[in-house]
Amino acid sequence: MIKDITYDRKTITALKNIVGEKNIITDKEGIYAYTFDCSHTQQDYGKPVTVVFPETTKQVSSIIKFASQYNIPVIPRGAGTNHAGGCVPVCGGIILHFSKMNKIIDINPGDLTCRVQPGVVIGDLQKAAAKFGLYYPPDPSNLAVSTIGGGIALSSGGPRTFKYGTVKDYVIDLEIVMPDGAILHTGSNTAKNVTGLNLTQLIVGSEGTLAVVTEALLRLIPQPECKNVLLVYFNSLENAVNTVTSLLNNHLVPAVIDLIDKKTINTIEDFMPAGLLCDKEAALLIEIDGDSASVDFQMKKVNDLCLECGAANIICARNIEEQEKIWTARRSAFAACAKLAPNVITEDVVVPRSKISQLAAGIEKLAEKYGIITLIMGHIGDGNIHPNFALDLRDSAARIRFEQLKKELFELAASLGGTLSGEHGIGCQKAGYLNLVLSGETYGLMKKIKNVFDPKNIMNPGKFL
Repeated sequence: MIKDITYDRKTITALKNIVGEKNIITDKEGIYAYTFDCSHTQQDYGKPVTVVFPETTKQVSSIIKFASQYNIPVIPRGAGTNHAGGCVPVCGGIILHFSKMNKIIDINPGDLTCRVQPGVVIGDLQKAAAKFGLYYPPDPSNLAVSTIGGGIALSSGGPRTFKYGTVKDYVIDLEIVMPDGAILHTGSNTAKNVTGLNLTQLIVGSEGTLAVVTEALLRLIPQPECKNVLLVYFNSLENAVNTVTSLLNNHLVPAVIDLIDKKTINTIEDFMPAGLLCDKEAALLIEIDGDSASVDFQMKKVNDLCLECGAANIICARNIEEQEKIWTARRSAFAACAKLAPNVITEDVVVPRSKISQLAAGIEKLAEKYGIITLIMGHIGDGNIHPNFALDLRDSAARIRFEQLKKELFELAASLGGTLSGEHGIGCQKAGYLNLVLSGETYGLMKKIKNVFDPKNIMNPGKFL
């Protein structure tokens, strides 16, 4: 049963006075939809929650001033697609939902920048930039719904990180609201800036625990003239990994090098037939972009190197439609896994590229040990692997087995010189494992920084800080 999770009339009235009656949710059923994300974490229903939809930075400031006065938690939220419980109101509080702050304020072709609000959908920004011949490379798999604010909170990147980097490489300046309601800017309007401490990069990836982002100035780059996609199949996972090393040793830098294992290939094909070869042990999705002459040269060189490394089959997209077909299949992997069990949990560990084979083998052993369906995929170009675990969380025994598997997965990543997250963040799901990769002194310094920004601990409490 859902207990009484709503705030008292005084609080609700104060918030309505700030954002208007149409921009607040107070009924239990409406609030419930915002108390979880893709991590399957939910809040303690003994603590009150309300959801507000601010439309301006001034409204955000007023809400946070009110929250600070009464020590009410504030939880920024975008599309809620994150996998680590980053926007779950585990301590109750006011959920700031940014779907109504979704304007692309300006695109400046001369400065190669754009100014946007946090609710802008990443896919929409990419389309808008393309009209000016410009490109915003960070490209999460769910870019059709993922927002800029969420990307900044997690410094997410997606498959094109290998060549282009993550969100942190494109944020020039942020407008933020501090936990006392103060509005300030962290950077400048210039491409280069070493004036003072880099507060912008401190906010990027902080998961809403330090301040709330209400506007961002982002760097854009010229859009590549053309691109093409290869789907390269192998009879062993080891050959696929070795091929990546060979590509790098030959000075090739594809925009994307993604790994898909046999189970993932078969699951995608069962879910949404795309003509994938289901008898192969692994596949690499390789995207090349640049000017036309360069792309043609690189495609041939990549093709030849893949054959030298033991590729069993190579499928080269012949047109844009075939490129999209391959990408649609790749992006459907998470949804496809949902056909295998009632719940799918995606993890997010990173290791040096040279350790990918050991990580994949270790994941397979853990899946067998704990009897949990596991599909391995991820951005092998930057060492970021996303194993998908399909299970029924209503089964308490399965839940216990998964928690133990997860613990050993993080221990494995740490033992290989890796870390807990490359783009999904820590949230509340991984907070208990930080000691595997952070020293006590390092974590202690982070806590001190948190206390300087947020001495009342109202900003997204119950998370990694």
